[in-house]
Amino acid sequence: EVQLQASGGGLVQPGGSLRLSCAASGYAFKNFAMSWLRQTQGKGLERVADIMNDDKTAYVDSAKGRFTISRDNAKNTVYLQMNSLKPEDTAVYYCNACTVVVGRPTRCDYWGQGTQVTVSS
Repeated sequence: EVQLQASGGGLVQPGGSLRLSCAASGYAFKNFAMSWLRQTQGKGLERVADIMNDDKTAYVDSAKGRFTISRDNAKNTVYLQMNSLKPEDTAVYYCNACTVVVGRPTRCDYWGQGTQVTVSS
């Protein structure tokens, strides 16, 4: 059974930091691209950061310079280090796993349950 367990969300003041974790099981983690996405009330799902199976990363413009995605294949875990948090980062954050075909994420069927991040003073 595939499971993605996200954790690490919480309430933080503007300018603060959080590290999200997503522990995976039930599939060949190291072969999959991993992503963090977020959803706010009234908005659609936004892709925040990706890390490929070869460790290449990509970020949405609003996250560049503040967020860092990383993975530990030995622990089957992907992380999102979030620094200099802003109120507009408030959202439910989801981790997502995608198969990779010819270097591109293809099928993204595996989802974590979401973890709430609230940035407020």
